[in-house]
Amino acid sequence: MSVMDYDEVYRSSRPPWQIGGPQPALAPVLEGEVRGPRVLDAGCGQGDLAIELARRGFEVTGFDISGVAIDQARAKAAAAGLSVTFEVQDATRLSLPAASFHSIFDSGLLHSLFRIGSDQVGAYLAQLPGLAAPGCALFIVAVSIDAGEGWGITEGFLRDAFAAPLWTGTSVEPIQVTAMPEGEPPLSLRAHLLRAVRA
Repeated sequence: MSVMDYDEVYRSSRPPWQIGGPQPALAPVLEGEVRGPRVLDAGCGQGDLAIELARRGFEVTGFDISGVAIDQARAKAAAAGLSVTFEVQDATRLSLPAASFHSIFDSGLLHSLFRIGSDQVGAYLAQLPGLAAPGCALFIVAVSIDAGEGWGITEGFLRDAFAAPLWTGTSVEPIQVTAMPEGEPPLSLRAHLLRAVRA
């Protein structure tokens, strides 16, 4: 899916991955595992996770490739009276301050890049270590290949991609993610929650 495709999706409908708040599986992370003060929400979409993090007192930056989604996120944050930095950026060519984030969230970006192509995945993954401050906590929510959607990510891929020496304490937990296609009942899909720490 191209940039313009994402712009059109956000302009014309409510995307199924926008569920009105963070993925429920992130609740325990949000309650006690986020390291601050500076947090990055990679592929933030309409900003629901970034706004929740800001509500909890963190200095949040969110980026997305869709300018339409970023405009929507800025409007939501303003309506909530919260200060969040939202930027239009391509995940394969990021321009963000080095070693500046104490937590990084990716709730759906990695598996979206995976659907597009392995070159996109590699370009994105190569940049993450450089954005993370030492001891940065990384949290990734990614749909599993076992969800039966014809795409998805394996546990083995995640463990290999976030291995030593760059990342430590890597764990991958099976979870369910919620999707809400317009005009259809909500879906629950098999997924992974990865946790890792920047060495």
